[in-house]
Amino acid sequence: MRRICNARIVATLGPSSSTPEVIRALAEAGADVFRFNFSHGSHEDHRARMQVVRDIEKAVGRPIGVLLDLQGPKLRVGTFAQGPVTLVKGRNFRLDLDPAPGDVTRAPLPHPEIFAALKPGADLLIDDGRVRLHVERCGADFAETTVVAGGMVSNRKGVNVPSVVLPISPLTAKDRADLECGLELGVDWVALSFVQRPEDMDELRALVGNRAGILAKLEKPSAIEQLTAIVERSDAVMVARGDLGVELPPERVPGIQKRIIHAARSAGRPVIVATHMLDSMVHAPVPTRAEASDVANAIFDGADAVMLSAESASGDYPVEAVRMMDRIIHEVERDPAWRRLMDANQAVPEATTADAVCAALAQVTQVLGIAATVTYTSSGYTALRAARERPEAPILGLTPNLATARRLTLVWGVTPVHGEDIHDVAEMVEHAKRAAVAHGYAGPGDRLAIVAGMPFAQPGTTNLLHLAQIGEG
Repeated sequence: MRRICNARIVATLGPSSSTPEVIRALAEAGADVFRFNFSHGSHEDHRARMQVVRDIEKAVGRPIGVLLDLQGPKLRVGTFAQGPVTLVKGRNFRLDLDPAPGDVTRAPLPHPEIFAALKPGADLLIDDGRVRLHVERCGADFAETTVVAGGMVSNRKGVNVPSVVLPISPLTAKDRADLECGLELGVDWVALSFVQRPEDMDELRALVGNRAGILAKLEKPSAIEQLTAIVERSDAVMVARGDLGVELPPERVPGIQKRIIHAARSAGRPVIVATHMLDSMVHAPVPTRAEASDVANAIFDGADAVMLSAESASGDYPVEAVRMMDRIIHEVERDPAWRRLMDANQAVPEATTADAVCAALAQVTQVLGIAATVTYTSSGYTALRAARERPEAPILGLTPNLATARRLTLVWGVTPVHGEDIHDVAEMVEHAKRAAVAHGYAGPGDRLAIVAGMPFAQPGTTNLLHLAQIGEG
Protein backbone atom coordinates (compact mmCIF):
# COMPACT_ATOMS: atom_id res chain seq x y z
CA MET A 1 0.00 0.00 0.00
CA ARG A 2 2.60 2.52 -1.10
CA ARG A 3 1.35 6.11 -0.85
CA ILE A 4 2.05 7.99 -4.08
CA CYS A 5 1.17 11.49 -2.87
CA ASN A 6 3.31 13.71 -0.64
CA ALA A 7 0.49 15.44 1.25
CA ARG A 8 -1.26 13.30 3.83
CA ILE A 9 -4.93 12.70 4.65
CA VAL A 10 -6.42 12.75 8.16
CA ALA A 11 -9.84 11.10 8.39
CA THR A 12 -12.10 11.43 11.44
CA LEU A 13 -13.74 8.23 12.65
CA GLY A 14 -17.33 8.23 13.85
CA PRO A 15 -20.71 6.54 13.40
CA SER A 16 -20.27 6.27 9.62
CA SER A 17 -16.79 4.79 9.94
CA SER A 18 -16.72 2.56 12.98
CA THR A 19 -16.70 -0.91 11.43
CA PRO A 20 -13.52 -2.76 10.46
CA GLU A 21 -14.69 -2.93 6.85
CA VAL A 22 -15.15 0.84 6.49
CA ILE A 23 -11.99 1.75 8.42
CA ARG A 24 -9.93 -0.56 6.22
CA ALA A 25 -11.60 0.92 3.12
CA LEU A 26 -10.61 4.41 4.35
CA ALA A 27 -6.99 3.27 4.77
CA GLU A 28 -6.97 1.73 1.31
CA ALA A 29 -8.55 4.87 -0.16
CA GLY A 30 -5.68 7.01 1.14
CA ALA A 31 -6.18 7.86 4.84
CA ASP A 32 -2.80 8.07 6.61
CA VAL A 33 -3.97 9.20 10.05
CA PHE A 34 -7.25 8.55 11.86
CA ARG A 35 -8.64 11.27 14.11
CA PHE A 36 -10.47 10.22 17.27
CA ASN A 37 -12.72 13.14 18.25
CA PHE A 38 -13.15 12.86 22.03
CA SER A 39 -15.97 15.42 21.94
CA HIS A 40 -18.10 12.43 20.96
CA GLY A 41 -18.21 8.79 21.96
CA SER A 42 -17.26 6.91 25.11
CA HIS A 43 -13.84 5.66 26.10
CA GLU A 44 -15.02 2.16 25.21
CA ASP A 45 -16.00 3.35 21.73
CA HIS A 46 -12.51 4.75 21.19
CA ARG A 47 -10.87 1.68 22.68
CA ALA A 48 -12.73 -0.55 20.23
CA ARG A 49 -11.80 1.67 17.26
CA MET A 50 -8.15 1.71 18.30
CA GLN A 51 -8.06 -2.08 18.28
CA VAL A 52 -9.58 -2.08 14.80
CA VAL A 53 -7.02 0.44 13.54
CA ARG A 54 -4.09 -1.53 14.93
CA ASP A 55 -5.42 -4.76 13.43
CA ILE A 56 -5.77 -3.06 10.04
CA GLU A 57 -2.27 -1.61 10.38
CA LYS A 58 -0.91 -5.16 10.60
CA ALA A 59 -3.06 -6.34 7.73
CA VAL A 60 -2.06 -3.59 5.29
CA GLY A 61 1.60 -3.63 6.29
CA ARG A 62 2.21 0.07 6.85
CA PRO A 63 2.13 2.29 9.96
CA ILE A 64 -1.11 4.19 10.59
CA GLY A 65 -1.23 7.25 12.83
CA VAL A 66 -3.91 8.03 15.43
CA LEU A 67 -4.72 11.59 16.48
CA LEU A 68 -6.60 12.22 19.74
CA ASP A 69 -8.54 15.50 19.50
CA LEU A 70 -9.40 16.89 22.94
CA GLN A 71 -12.69 18.76 23.29
CA GLY A 72 -11.41 21.73 25.31
CA PRO A 73 -13.57 24.18 27.32
CA LYS A 74 -17.12 24.66 26.08
CA LEU A 75 -18.53 28.08 26.97
CA ARG A 76 -22.33 28.17 26.82
CA VAL A 77 -25.26 30.35 27.85
CA GLY A 78 -27.72 28.85 30.32
CA THR A 79 -31.39 28.05 29.76
CA PHE A 80 -34.49 30.11 28.92
CA ALA A 81 -37.75 29.90 30.88
CA GLN A 82 -40.07 29.89 27.87
CA GLY A 83 -37.86 28.23 25.30
CA PRO A 84 -35.88 29.99 22.52
CA VAL A 85 -35.90 33.79 22.39
CA THR A 86 -35.29 36.14 19.47
CA LEU A 87 -32.87 38.97 20.12
CA VAL A 88 -33.52 42.11 18.09
CA LYS A 89 -30.80 44.34 16.70
CA GLY A 90 -30.34 47.52 18.74
CA ARG A 91 -32.00 46.15 21.90
CA ASN A 92 -30.25 45.70 25.23
CA PHE A 93 -29.46 42.25 26.58
CA ARG A 94 -27.88 41.29 29.90
CA LEU A 95 -25.72 38.29 30.73
CA ASP A 96 -25.00 37.42 34.37
CA LEU A 97 -24.16 34.71 36.88
CA ASP A 98 -27.74 34.44 38.19
CA PRO A 99 -28.75 30.83 37.40
CA ALA A 100 -32.43 31.74 36.98
CA PRO A 101 -33.68 30.87 33.46
CA GLY A 102 -33.51 33.74 31.00
CA ASP A 103 -35.89 35.63 28.74
CA VAL A 104 -35.66 38.17 25.93
CA THR A 105 -33.92 40.68 28.23
CA ARG A 106 -31.31 38.53 30.00
CA ALA A 107 -29.75 35.09 30.25
CA PRO A 108 -27.45 33.24 32.63
CA LEU A 109 -23.85 32.87 31.53
CA PRO A 110 -22.31 30.46 34.10
CA HIS A 111 -18.69 31.35 33.38
CA PRO A 112 -17.18 33.81 35.90
CA GLU A 113 -13.90 33.61 33.96
CA ILE A 114 -15.57 35.41 31.04
CA PHE A 115 -16.75 38.29 33.22
CA ALA A 116 -13.32 38.50 34.88
CA ALA A 117 -11.71 39.16 31.48
CA LEU A 118 -14.38 41.24 29.73
CA LYS A 119 -13.97 44.95 29.07
CA PRO A 120 -16.35 47.47 27.55
CA GLY A 121 -16.03 47.39 23.77
CA ALA A 122 -15.57 43.62 23.56
CA ASP A 123 -17.89 41.44 21.51
CA LEU A 124 -19.64 38.23 22.51
CA LEU A 125 -20.69 35.76 19.82
CA ILE A 126 -23.49 33.25 20.38
CA ASP A 127 -24.28 30.15 18.30
CA ASP A 128 -21.18 30.23 16.07
CA GLY A 129 -21.48 33.99 15.58
CA ARG A 130 -25.07 34.01 14.36
CA VAL A 131 -25.85 36.43 17.20
CA ARG A 132 -23.38 39.20 18.09
CA LEU A 133 -23.46 41.27 21.28
CA HIS A 134 -21.38 44.37 22.00
CA VAL A 135 -20.38 44.89 25.65
CA GLU A 136 -21.31 48.37 26.92
CA ARG A 137 -20.75 47.88 30.63
CA CYS A 138 -19.52 44.93 32.68
CA GLY A 139 -18.42 43.76 36.09
CA ALA A 140 -17.33 40.64 37.93
CA ASP A 141 -20.75 39.01 37.58
CA PHE A 142 -22.55 40.72 34.67
CA ALA A 143 -22.31 42.28 31.23
CA GLU A 144 -24.75 44.80 29.77
CA THR A 145 -24.72 44.47 26.00
CA THR A 146 -26.30 45.83 22.83
CA VAL A 147 -27.48 43.38 20.18
CA VAL A 148 -25.41 44.09 17.04
CA ALA A 149 -26.64 41.10 15.01
CA GLY A 150 -29.93 39.60 16.16
CA GLY A 151 -31.38 36.15 15.89
CA MET A 152 -32.80 33.23 17.82
CA VAL A 153 -30.98 31.91 20.90
CA SER A 154 -31.92 28.65 22.57
CA ASN A 155 -30.70 26.71 25.60
CA ARG A 156 -26.97 26.15 26.05
CA LYS A 157 -25.80 27.68 22.80
CA GLY A 158 -22.05 28.16 22.51
CA VAL A 159 -20.36 31.48 23.31
CA ASN A 160 -17.17 32.83 21.73
CA VAL A 161 -15.17 35.77 23.08
CA PRO A 162 -12.86 36.64 20.18
CA SER A 163 -11.01 39.68 21.48
CA VAL A 164 -10.31 38.47 25.01
CA VAL A 165 -7.73 36.09 26.48
CA LEU A 166 -9.64 34.13 29.10
CA PRO A 167 -7.89 33.14 32.36
CA ILE A 168 -8.66 29.44 31.99
CA SER A 169 -6.75 26.30 31.17
CA PRO A 170 -7.47 24.70 27.79
CA LEU A 171 -7.61 21.36 29.62
CA THR A 172 -10.85 20.58 31.45
CA ALA A 173 -11.35 17.69 33.87
CA LYS A 174 -12.93 15.77 30.99
CA ASP A 175 -9.91 16.49 28.78
CA ARG A 176 -7.53 15.18 31.43
CA ALA A 177 -9.49 11.95 31.76
CA ASP A 178 -9.69 11.64 27.96
CA LEU A 179 -5.96 12.28 27.68
CA GLU A 180 -5.12 9.51 30.11
CA CYS A 181 -7.38 7.16 28.22
CA GLY A 182 -5.78 8.09 24.90
CA LEU A 183 -2.23 7.75 26.16
CA GLU A 184 -3.09 4.37 27.65
CA LEU A 185 -4.45 3.32 24.24
CA GLY A 186 -1.22 4.47 22.58
CA VAL A 187 -2.35 7.40 20.44
CA ASP A 188 0.40 9.00 18.38
CA TRP A 189 -0.72 12.63 18.43
CA VAL A 190 -2.70 14.75 20.90
CA ALA A 191 -4.47 17.86 19.57
CA LEU A 192 -5.18 20.63 22.07
CA SER A 193 -8.27 22.79 21.49
CA PHE A 194 -8.77 26.39 22.70
CA VAL A 195 -5.06 27.28 22.59
CA GLN A 196 -4.71 30.95 23.55
CA ARG A 197 -1.06 31.30 24.56
CA PRO A 198 2.28 29.42 24.30
CA GLU A 199 2.04 28.33 27.93
CA ASP A 200 -1.01 26.22 27.05
CA MET A 201 1.24 23.93 25.04
CA ASP A 202 3.68 23.74 27.95
CA GLU A 203 0.82 22.53 30.14
CA LEU A 204 -0.01 19.76 27.69
CA ARG A 205 3.66 18.83 27.24
CA ALA A 206 4.05 18.36 30.99
CA LEU A 207 1.22 15.81 30.96
CA VAL A 208 2.13 13.99 27.74
CA GLY A 209 5.92 13.94 27.98
CA ASN A 210 7.33 11.89 25.11
CA ARG A 211 4.40 9.47 24.94
CA ALA A 212 2.88 11.26 21.92
CA GLY A 213 3.42 14.28 19.71
CA ILE A 214 1.48 17.39 20.74
CA LEU A 215 -0.47 19.47 18.23
CA ALA A 216 -1.83 23.01 18.66
CA LYS A 217 -5.23 23.72 17.14
CA LEU A 218 -5.05 27.33 15.99
CA GLU A 219 -8.60 28.64 16.30
CA LYS A 220 -8.31 31.72 18.55
CA PRO A 221 -7.18 35.21 17.46
CA SER A 222 -4.95 35.43 20.53
CA ALA A 223 -3.08 32.34 19.32
CA ILE A 224 -2.43 33.94 15.93
CA GLU A 225 -0.93 36.95 17.71
CA GLN A 226 1.64 34.60 19.33
CA LEU A 227 1.92 32.23 16.37
CA THR A 228 5.70 31.80 16.27
CA ALA A 229 6.01 30.96 19.96
CA ILE A 230 3.12 28.48 19.83
CA VAL A 231 4.54 26.75 16.75
CA GLU A 232 7.94 26.43 18.42
CA ARG A 233 6.42 24.78 21.51
CA SER A 234 4.34 22.32 19.47
CA ASP A 235 5.25 19.24 17.47
CA ALA A 236 2.59 20.06 14.86
CA VAL A 237 -0.20 22.57 14.29
CA MET A 238 -3.69 22.60 12.80
CA VAL A 239 -5.43 25.41 10.95
CA ALA A 240 -8.79 24.89 12.70
CA ARG A 241 -10.89 27.06 10.43
CA GLY A 242 -14.22 26.41 12.17
CA ASP A 243 -13.84 28.57 15.28
CA LEU A 244 -11.23 30.71 13.55
CA GLY A 245 -13.89 31.67 11.01
CA VAL A 246 -16.34 32.46 13.80
CA GLU A 247 -14.03 34.71 15.80
CA LEU A 248 -12.45 36.50 12.84
CA PRO A 249 -14.01 38.04 9.73
CA PRO A 250 -14.27 35.30 7.08
CA GLU A 251 -12.21 37.31 4.59
CA ARG A 252 -9.21 37.16 6.94
CA VAL A 253 -9.13 33.36 7.28
CA PRO A 254 -7.48 32.51 3.91
CA GLY A 255 -4.57 34.87 4.59
CA ILE A 256 -4.15 33.55 8.12
CA GLN A 257 -4.18 29.99 6.78
CA LYS A 258 -1.26 30.83 4.50
CA ARG A 259 0.54 32.56 7.36
CA ILE A 260 0.18 29.51 9.61
CA ILE A 261 1.38 27.14 6.89
CA HIS A 262 4.41 29.33 6.23
CA ALA A 263 5.26 29.53 9.95
CA ALA A 264 4.94 25.76 10.37
CA ARG A 265 7.01 24.99 7.28
CA SER A 266 9.73 27.40 8.40
CA ALA A 267 9.91 25.70 11.79
CA GLY A 268 9.79 22.20 10.30
CA ARG A 269 6.51 21.33 12.03
CA PRO A 270 3.77 19.37 10.25
CA VAL A 271 0.67 21.47 9.54
CA ILE A 272 -2.89 20.22 8.96
CA VAL A 273 -5.57 22.27 7.20
CA ALA A 274 -8.99 21.33 8.59
CA THR A 275 -12.74 22.07 8.65
CA HIS A 276 -15.32 22.14 5.85
CA MET A 277 -12.86 20.96 3.22
CA LEU A 278 -15.35 18.72 1.40
CA ASP A 279 -18.38 19.62 3.49
CA SER A 280 -20.98 19.00 0.80
CA MET A 281 -19.82 15.37 0.66
CA VAL A 282 -21.48 14.78 4.02
CA HIS A 283 -24.63 14.20 1.95
CA ALA A 284 -23.45 14.26 -1.68
CA PRO A 285 -21.19 11.83 -3.59
CA VAL A 286 -19.12 14.65 -5.12
CA PRO A 287 -17.87 17.98 -3.73
CA THR A 288 -18.51 21.45 -5.07
CA ARG A 289 -15.88 22.90 -7.38
CA ALA A 290 -15.11 25.51 -4.72
CA GLU A 291 -14.36 22.75 -2.19
CA ALA A 292 -12.06 20.98 -4.64
CA SER A 293 -10.24 24.28 -5.12
CA ASP A 294 -10.01 24.75 -1.36
CA VAL A 295 -8.26 21.39 -0.91
CA ALA A 296 -6.04 22.09 -3.91
CA ASN A 297 -4.97 25.48 -2.56
CA ALA A 298 -3.87 23.92 0.74
CA ILE A 299 -1.71 21.48 -1.23
CA PHE A 300 -0.29 24.26 -3.41
CA ASP A 301 0.61 26.12 -0.19
CA GLY A 302 2.61 23.11 1.02
CA ALA A 303 0.42 21.83 3.86
CA ASP A 304 1.54 18.48 5.24
CA ALA A 305 -2.00 17.17 5.56
CA VAL A 306 -5.65 17.95 4.91
CA MET A 307 -8.42 16.70 7.16
CA LEU A 308 -11.93 15.33 6.85
CA SER A 309 -14.30 15.80 9.79
CA ALA A 310 -18.03 15.10 9.42
CA GLU A 311 -17.38 13.93 5.85
CA SER A 312 -15.79 10.70 7.11
CA ALA A 313 -17.20 10.58 10.66
CA SER A 314 -20.95 10.94 10.09
CA GLY A 315 -21.43 11.51 6.38
CA ASP A 316 -23.12 9.33 3.80
CA TYR A 317 -19.97 8.92 1.68
CA PRO A 318 -16.93 8.51 3.99
CA VAL A 319 -14.82 6.37 1.66
CA GLU A 320 -15.71 8.44 -1.40
CA ALA A 321 -14.63 11.59 0.48
CA VAL A 322 -11.18 10.12 1.17
CA ARG A 323 -10.85 8.95 -2.43
CA MET A 324 -11.81 12.40 -3.69
CA MET A 325 -9.29 14.11 -1.43
CA ASP A 326 -6.61 11.68 -2.59
CA ARG A 327 -7.48 12.38 -6.25
CA ILE A 328 -7.26 16.14 -5.71
CA ILE A 329 -3.87 15.83 -4.02
CA HIS A 330 -2.57 13.58 -6.77
CA GLU A 331 -3.72 15.97 -9.49
CA VAL A 332 -2.17 19.01 -7.81
CA GLU A 333 1.16 17.28 -7.29
CA ARG A 334 1.31 16.44 -10.99
CA ASP A 335 0.92 20.12 -11.90
CA PRO A 336 4.26 21.82 -12.81
CA ALA A 337 3.09 24.92 -10.93
CA TRP A 338 3.01 22.93 -7.68
CA ARG A 339 6.74 22.19 -7.78
CA ARG A 340 7.53 25.81 -8.63
CA LEU A 341 5.50 26.98 -5.65
CA MET A 342 7.23 24.46 -3.35
CA ASP A 343 10.61 25.84 -4.38
CA ALA A 344 9.54 29.49 -4.31
CA ASN A 345 8.13 29.22 -0.77
CA GLN A 346 10.99 27.19 0.64
CA ALA A 347 12.20 28.51 3.99
CA VAL A 348 15.86 29.41 4.45
CA PRO A 349 17.74 26.61 6.26
CA GLU A 350 18.72 27.31 9.84
CA ALA A 351 22.41 27.51 10.67
CA THR A 352 22.62 23.94 11.95
CA THR A 353 24.40 20.83 10.72
CA ALA A 354 21.07 19.05 10.25
CA ASP A 355 19.63 21.79 8.04
CA ALA A 356 22.84 22.11 6.03
CA VAL A 357 22.79 18.36 5.34
CA CYS A 358 19.08 18.32 4.47
CA ALA A 359 19.35 21.39 2.24
CA ALA A 360 22.17 19.61 0.39
CA LEU A 361 19.94 16.55 0.19
CA ALA A 362 17.21 18.53 -1.59
CA GLN A 363 19.72 19.93 -4.08
CA VAL A 364 21.30 16.53 -4.72
CA THR A 365 17.92 14.93 -5.48
CA GLN A 366 17.28 17.60 -8.10
CA VAL A 367 20.73 17.64 -9.72
CA LEU A 368 21.28 13.87 -9.84
CA GLY A 369 17.71 12.69 -10.37
CA ILE A 370 17.72 10.67 -7.16
CA ALA A 371 15.03 7.95 -7.10
CA ALA A 372 14.45 8.13 -3.35
CA THR A 373 15.84 9.64 -0.20
CA VAL A 374 16.22 7.51 2.91
CA THR A 375 16.43 8.89 6.42
CA TYR A 376 17.53 6.89 9.44
CA THR A 377 15.89 8.27 12.54
CA SER A 378 15.03 7.11 16.06
CA SER A 379 13.10 10.20 17.17
CA GLY A 380 11.83 11.34 13.76
CA TYR A 381 14.00 14.47 13.77
CA THR A 382 16.01 13.59 10.66
CA ALA A 383 12.89 12.81 8.62
CA LEU A 384 11.23 16.04 9.77
CA ARG A 385 14.19 18.19 8.77
CA ALA A 386 14.42 16.41 5.42
CA ALA A 387 10.70 16.94 4.78
CA ARG A 388 11.08 20.64 5.65
CA GLU A 389 13.22 21.00 2.52
CA ARG A 390 10.47 19.47 0.31
CA PRO A 391 12.90 17.39 -1.83
CA GLU A 392 11.78 16.18 -5.25
CA ALA A 393 12.46 12.53 -4.40
CA PRO A 394 10.16 10.66 -1.97
CA ILE A 395 11.42 10.14 1.57
CA LEU A 396 11.59 6.75 3.26
CA GLY A 397 11.75 7.30 7.00
CA LEU A 398 13.44 4.18 8.39
CA THR A 399 13.19 3.86 12.16
CA PRO A 400 13.57 1.08 14.75
CA ASN A 401 10.87 2.79 16.83
CA LEU A 402 7.26 1.90 15.89
CA ALA A 403 5.91 4.93 17.76
CA THR A 404 8.15 7.18 15.64
CA ALA A 405 6.99 5.46 12.45
CA ARG A 406 3.37 6.12 13.38
CA ARG A 407 4.00 9.80 14.14
CA LEU A 408 5.72 10.23 10.79
CA THR A 409 2.49 9.30 8.98
CA LEU A 410 1.51 12.96 9.38
CA VAL A 411 4.64 14.33 7.69
CA TRP A 412 4.79 15.56 4.09
CA GLY A 413 6.46 13.17 1.67
CA VAL A 414 7.57 10.63 4.28
CA THR A 415 6.80 6.93 3.96
CA PRO A 416 7.58 5.60 7.45
CA VAL A 417 9.16 2.16 7.59
CA HIS A 418 9.54 0.31 10.88
CA GLY A 419 12.82 -1.62 10.74
CA GLU A 420 15.72 -2.82 12.80
CA ASP A 421 18.63 -0.98 14.36
CA ILE A 422 21.76 -0.34 12.32
CA HIS A 423 25.31 -0.27 13.60
CA ASP A 424 27.58 1.01 10.82
CA VAL A 425 27.47 2.78 7.45
CA ALA A 426 27.71 -0.39 5.37
CA GLU A 427 24.72 -1.88 7.15
CA MET A 428 22.86 1.43 6.73
CA VAL A 429 23.40 1.44 2.96
CA GLU A 430 22.25 -2.16 2.54
CA HIS A 431 19.11 -1.58 4.59
CA ALA A 432 18.34 1.57 2.60
CA LYS A 433 18.68 -0.26 -0.72
CA ARG A 434 16.46 -3.12 0.39
CA ALA A 435 13.78 -0.77 1.71
CA ALA A 436 13.74 1.39 -1.42
CA VAL A 437 13.34 -1.68 -3.65
CA ALA A 438 10.82 -3.41 -1.39
CA HIS A 439 8.57 -0.35 -1.28
CA GLY A 440 8.73 0.23 -5.01
CA TYR A 441 10.71 3.48 -4.96
CA ALA A 442 13.85 2.28 -6.74
CA GLY A 443 15.24 -0.49 -8.92
CA PRO A 444 18.54 -1.64 -10.43
CA GLY A 445 20.76 1.27 -11.42
CA ASP A 446 18.81 3.88 -9.43
CA ARG A 447 20.54 6.23 -7.03
CA LEU A 448 19.61 6.86 -3.42
CA ALA A 449 20.47 9.73 -1.09
CA ILE A 450 20.78 8.55 2.51
CA VAL A 451 20.69 10.88 5.52
CA ALA A 452 21.46 9.84 9.08
CA GLY A 453 23.05 10.94 12.31
CA MET A 454 26.23 9.53 13.78
CA PRO A 455 26.59 8.05 16.28
CA PHE A 456 23.53 6.02 15.29
CA ALA A 457 20.41 5.95 17.51
CA GLN A 458 21.30 9.29 19.12
CA PRO A 459 18.41 11.74 18.49
CA GLY A 460 19.11 15.09 16.88
CA THR A 461 22.52 14.27 15.41
CA THR A 462 21.78 14.51 11.67
CA ASN A 463 25.23 14.94 10.14
CA LEU A 464 25.68 12.41 7.33
CA LEU A 465 24.68 12.48 3.65
CA HIS A 466 25.63 9.37 1.67
CA LEU A 467 24.94 8.61 -2.00
CA ALA A 468 24.46 5.01 -3.09
CA GLN A 469 23.44 3.15 -6.20
CA ILE A 470 21.42 -0.03 -6.42
CA GLY A 471 23.38 -2.69 -8.24
CA GLU A 472 22.32 -4.19 -11.55
CA GLY A 473 20.94 -7.72 -11.50
